[in-house]
Amino acid sequence: MRGLALLGATALALGACHAGAKEAKRARAACEAGDAAACNELALKLRKGEYVLRDDARAAELFGRACTGGVGPGCTALAVMLQQGRGVDRDSVRAVSLLRQACDRDAMEGCARLGILYREGAGVPRDVARAASLFDQACDGGELTGCAHLGSLHVAGEGVPQDFATAAALFTRACDGDVAIGCVDLGRLRAAGTGVARDDSTAAELFEKACDRNEPAGCFQLALAYESGRGRAQNFTRASGFYRESCEDRYGEACARLAALYDKGAGVWRDTSRARDLRQEACDHGHRESCAAPKGS
Repeated sequence: MRGLALLGATALALGACHAGAKEAKRARAACEAGDAAACNELALKLRKGEYVLRDDARAAELFGRACTGGVGPGCTALAVMLQQGRGVDRDSVRAVSLLRQACDRDAMEGCARLGILYREGAGVPRDVARAASLFDQACDGGELTGCAHLGSLHVAGEGVPQDFATAAALFTRACDGDVAIGCVDLGRLRAAGTGVARDDSTAAELFEKACDRNEPAGCFQLALAYESGRGRAQNFTRASGFYRESCEDRYGEACARLAALYDKGAGVWRDTSRARDLRQEACDHGHRESCAAPKGS
């Protein structure tokens, strides 16, 4: 019976693979015939290596073809590749232009990404009010990362009135849609009792949800909960594990907190040499306080 079950599972997997390969072949043929949407579909497969050999340069070319053909998400995808220098040379000026095209074509991810650039003043003059408008547009259009970003502006009172209750509602919408950073930000409000009732246990659950979705800030906040005993039973071993996970994802403050545990021997073997190395990692990942730490400490 077990052998039959394994054979059945193998047949299903082969069938799915065959269907995926057929779909990739169909998209290629349609793209070559001038179907811009099919070019975007094929580009996505090439970027992921899904039923075709991964080819970032070819993917970028096809995203460009899709964008020229009026497919907004293709403009967004090519803009991201230009920002990353993936498959193409970096070109932040062209990336901004493509994100504007994407947003104008109701590709809401493009609006959200353009909003980030305006908020940071990256490649465009800094304009937080414009960023807020773009995040609002993206959020209303179903791009829930826009809700999370708009919520963060309401927390800071930048470009929009400071309003913690509105921020909490936006973070909730994002988190419910599996936007991990929305869960982190909602957890922070829960932990502080700002805009929502304070609830350390719920905050820890939100941080865990974000961490499970590979968000370094979520793992860091969950580690803090275990270290402090707020929302989780105090457990230095678990705290060190989550700090390590976040540190490996280049979250500088997590490296610094893990270094402190190594200094004390809390949840890990005491190892001052390892602590020094971690503080250097923290500095390298942007944690300025670690850069200022005495080299011998």
